Amino acid sequence: MIRLGLVSAILPNLSAEEVAAYASGVGFESVEWMCWPRGAAERRYAGVTHVDVDKLDDAAADRLHEVLYSHGMAASGLGYYPNPLDPDPEKSAFFQGHIRKVIRAAAKLGIPVVNTFIGRDPSATVRQNIERFRKEWPDIVRLADDLGIRIGIENCPMYFTMDEWPGGKNLATTPDIWDQLFEIIPSPAFGLNYDPSHMVWQMMDPVKPILDYHTRFHHVHLKDVHVHRDRLDRVGILATPLSYHSPRIPGRGDVNWERFFKALSDVGYHGDACIEVEDKDFEGSDADIRKAIEAAYAHIRRFLPPRGA
Repeated sequence: MIRLGLVSAILPNLSAEEVAAYASGVGFESVEWMCWPRGAAERRYAGVTHVDVDKLDDAAADRLHEVLYSHGMAASGLGYYPNPLDPDPEKSAFFQGHIRKVIRAAAKLGIPVVNTFIGRDPSATVRQNIERFRKEWPDIVRLADDLGIRIGIENCPMYFTMDEWPGGKNLATTPDIWDQLFEIIPSPAFGLNYDPSHMVWQMMDPVKPILDYHTRFHHVHLKDVHVHRDRLDRVGILATPLSYHSPRIPGRGDVNWERFFKALSDVGYHGDACIEVEDKDFEGSDADIRKAIEAAYAHIRRFLPPRGA
């Protein structure tokens, strides 16, 4: 059975308890909690802290458990999405260190999944970045493995704006690269937080990875995307990606959700699938954000069995 959840990043001004109460009222069954360190964020949708892993003592852990229990909610995972392979060694070390904190926090809380990025030096080749991955990531996964935590790597290229040019800030973008990463780290604790929207704007089939990599699916994000074909015809796929596509809430883009959920059902996926809201048309106010969440929920709910079935 798939649990339908919400990524908490879109509700930065609410406390964890307020997020849980609201999400439960909409009908969600789980929440992916954002765990960024306190401080300024470098980009949109980042920097949100609903679980502060730097202050997670026993009392804070008990409070989060009580929040979830009182609202009938589960935690799908803890999320933190920096660039662990940043070319600046100080930044890279900080990001990797915080990922380790999030892994330890997940173990303390009994939350089985930590979602993040591999990271990437945008100016280096894929091969060069894979060699860095080979040196720096095995110890992170070993920590997760030892603590019984699974790592879900989102497949977002993090290539949207010119500061991420030319290679983007996340390496794990395609099946060809996934195969190389999984060969280096074969541990079943190391897998994917799969988002179909990123395959669509890369001109790839978003369903085929479900069939080929479902045993590596530790978590799923539900985000849509619209490819503006008229713009694409002018700028081509080598242009900065946001010049020809727009992130959307489910139901407002090009993902065939009926086909997507049929594939998940066919492979027997029983994990969490969390709606991620990134849609500029719904960012004018808190009311607009809630409208986006509720519209996305209503659209996705149609493709899942009734709750309790």
